[in-house]
Amino acid sequence: MEILIKILQFLLAISILVILHELGHFIFAKIFKTRVEKFYLFFDPWFSLFKFKKGETEYGLGWLPLGGYVKISGMIDESMDKEQMKLPPQPYEFRSKPSWQRLLIMLGGVLVNFILALVIYSAILYTWGDQYLPTKNVTHGVMVDSLAYNMGLRNGDKILSVDNKDVKDFYQIVPYIVLNDGKTLQVERDGEQREIPVSEEIIPQLLKSKGFIEVRIPFIIAGFSEDSQGKKAGMLKGDQLIGINHQPVQFFDEFKDSLAKHKNEEIVVTLIRDNDTLDISTMVPESGLFGIAPDGTLTKFFELESIEYTFLASIPAGINKGMETFVSYLKQLKLIFSPKTEAYKSLGGFITIGNIFPGEWIWRAFWNLTAFLSIILAIMNVLPIPALDGGHVMFLLYEMITGHKPSDKFLEYAQITGMVILLALLLFANGNDIVRLFSK
Repeated sequence: MEILIKILQFLLAISILVILHELGHFIFAKIFKTRVEKFYLFFDPWFSLFKFKKGETEYGLGWLPLGGYVKISGMIDESMDKEQMKLPPQPYEFRSKPSWQRLLIMLGGVLVNFILALVIYSAILYTWGDQYLPTKNVTHGVMVDSLAYNMGLRNGDKILSVDNKDVKDFYQIVPYIVLNDGKTLQVERDGEQREIPVSEEIIPQLLKSKGFIEVRIPFIIAGFSEDSQGKKAGMLKGDQLIGINHQPVQFFDEFKDSLAKHKNEEIVVTLIRDNDTLDISTMVPESGLFGIAPDGTLTKFFELESIEYTFLASIPAGINKGMETFVSYLKQLKLIFSPKTEAYKSLGGFITIGNIFPGEWIWRAFWNLTAFLSIILAIMNVLPIPALDGGHVMFLLYEMITGHKPSDKFLEYAQITGMVILLALLLFANGNDIVRLFSK
């Protein structure tokens, strides 16, 4: 069921973004009296699932969910309609329009996607407001994985800043390090401030890490594995574990480390249940694990920062959030093209995109992800690759600057080259998905 919900959210988000993107091209084409022959959601090689004609335009639904398109008369695009291009130019054709009009037609989709993201972010802030975990409120410090430990961090460290700059949102610390080339972490340990250097060499590993730093929380049981030793011993959901062998153990990482020292031994676990303190005797398995999961509900342990917005206040706040997301994604894109970061290995296709949606339908999450994908679509489409909007824009700018229009034959070859490049990227990204799927 979770997979179905993810797929439905993905298809709905992509459908909204593609339709509005193509509508941007369509509107500018109509403004400049340029004929639009087709307007399709998804591609329709050989046949379409549904179509109808209104005026001079055929509207339809294709069967191949790789995007969508508008076919504009007199334009070399993915349809590769060479026969039309052999005929004399007509006043209603794209190639007959002034270069500045053609430029706006090509930028229409990107413009709509960018504006859409700002509108969605503003609507989200007005409807739900904003909420985050302030770094200063992570009072118990952090839990670290082996990568963070080798870098010099320790369980219980309280992170104060990155490069002596305050990062208000705890969950923005790692993105800040990666995207802004952070060099040092300032932490508090045992009442003293220390500076931890961040080596450039750890960035590839940091991009792969899923638990570099996590909030340190008291250990309240949220659930059990199928063959849980903790459940067999009589532990229940909601129990708070506070000790092992009558030694105080307050946090999840302390409990896990203590179990690892008592493999195949009988221990006494002290816990709090309904305000009562209980001792439970049990064996520690060879694995050193009890098969119990901690409750990570942040509001139980930390005070979150909540911000509500009026309608008027939500507009500039939404624009600011959209711009921050735009800049952040550009920095992520830069990482992908930097071989030393190995970020290209994390490039994903449809499985990766689909998996970013939650397994249950939460409208706030859905619209947040739709806005994010809208910005991605805008940026990716404006890249100067032939076959993308950015490729057409690149050739139009060349024409406007030099006064010379590239020949139709050159544009045909460029279109084919661009389509080959895009197909290669598509295969690479989805190939990464498949490799990760079978390597789990």
